[in-house]
Amino acid sequence: MAEPFRLGTGRLCLDFTRTLRHRGTDHAIEELPDGPSLAAWVGLCGPVLPAPGSVVPAPIVRDAQQLREAVFALVAAARTQGGAAAAGEEPRERVNQAASRSVPVPALGEGGELRWYANDAVTGTLALIARDALDLVTSPAVERIRECADPACNTLFLDLSRPGSRRWCSMESCGNRAKKQRRRVAV
Repeated sequence: MAEPFRLGTGRLCLDFTRTLRHRGTDHAIEELPDGPSLAAWVGLCGPVLPAPGSVVPAPIVRDAQQLREAVFALVAAARTQGGAAAAGEEPRERVNQAASRSVPVPALGEGGELRWYANDAVTGTLALIARDALDLVTSPAVERIRECADPACNTLFLDLSRPGSRRWCSMESCGNRAKKQRRRVAV
């Protein structure tokens, strides 16, 4: 993988959809091609680390990729006049099914620290992603979902800026690239 996973969209489910880099272009890059990469993403973004040496089977990786695409379809549809229902039955059912699984649970440790537990960190995190997507597409926050202004990016993000005018998924990557292009054209 050329770069580490990209985060910062404002929601767990949107960070997950971002694991297909350059979505909709001829240069799309799958960031979750196998079990180790999915476990690495869960370790970075989920509340529970996968057990050391645990193996994520290929069917779980495929399920995760299909869930990611269903979440993207649901969120993209939620931004339209038809709302989340416009995504259709298949994405809705896939997200609902994932959301029905057991999620990691919090507990207070002996030292007063918050600890998280799950029977399976990967499927538990996928359930959290699905629940986050359902919450997002049915909340007023759906009005704040934006698409990155970089046409090669297409990342969806939650605009948490006060005026609601954020244009880039990340100022550090897409925003800076656009600034540099504007400077080159102006020179």
